[in-house]
Amino acid sequence: MSAIAENKVAPARKKKVRFGVLLNLTLFFLLVVIWAILSVTTDSFFTENNITNLMRQFSLLAIIAIGQTFVIITAGIDLSVGAVVGLTSVIVASLMVAGVPVWLACLLTLLAGALIGAIHAFGVSYMKLPSFIVTLAGLTGWRGLGLLMTNGLNVSGLPPAFNAFSRSFFLGLPTLFWMVVVVAIPAYVLLHKARIGKYIFAVGSNAEAARLSGIDARQTIFVVYMISSTCAALAGILVTSRLGLGIATTGDGWELQAIASSVIGGTSLFGAVGSIIGPTLGSLLLSTINQGANLLNVNPFWQRIITALLIVVVVFVDHLRRRSR
Repeated sequence: MSAIAENKVAPARKKKVRFGVLLNLTLFFLLVVIWAILSVTTDSFFTENNITNLMRQFSLLAIIAIGQTFVIITAGIDLSVGAVVGLTSVIVASLMVAGVPVWLACLLTLLAGALIGAIHAFGVSYMKLPSFIVTLAGLTGWRGLGLLMTNGLNVSGLPPAFNAFSRSFFLGLPTLFWMVVVVAIPAYVLLHKARIGKYIFAVGSNAEAARLSGIDARQTIFVVYMISSTCAALAGILVTSRLGLGIATTGDGWELQAIASSVIGGTSLFGAVGSIIGPTLGSLLLSTINQGANLLNVNPFWQRIITALLIVVVVFVDHLRRRSR
């Protein structure tokens, strides 16, 4: 990107950063309020077992939401991540049952996730298909492939050490929580400190203008979709460890939860706006709402309604912000 272009974008980028910080503080305050309410209205919310379960549930969603955020910033969408979770769950379980060492099975599964992302990116960047259509096809196709591989059955007989990983702790916190840290730190550096991050925002702002500025938009598209699917593959590995089974239907509906977490965290569906901290807080907020509703015996359908209202409010605020620019 040229120096002139960067100088023009700088003021707008500063406004986006200020808006993102304000939204993150709002989400944090909302979390504190909800946690305070649940601590008063329930006897079990602040128990060690419940907080541990919350951290584990949040971790899987946060990893997918972080990957989804990269795609949304480019004004795209990845509807396939839930199906990728199920497919990679089957892949990693089948490899280990076949005798492949755990570390190699996990590595091959992550590479499979990256390959899936490359296939999506090819459809978007070279075939010029809308990301909605490409990943919607992936949502159906990858789920079907996982069911075909297992004939609809679960894959069992996984190594005990692999199953124990998701139940272990490090420095007093669930290992799955630390996996979010492992994903979030390099994702933050990549998005906010590396040159490719500037390219991602530029493509989301105006892909044609980015191309004329010398940015390889196609390469950038490949990067974001491969990141998204690789994060989904990692979540597939972790959920398989947690369940002790490879299940092709695992992750059903998670794509909507990931998109909701990212959008609630301030990622704009119009592109060019997003962060790593926001979707992480959004994931924790949704996980807290879901678990709090369960503890309070609230009709689960209300959880969907609350999530929908949060999305509408955040998108409406983003729309007003864009109009005021």
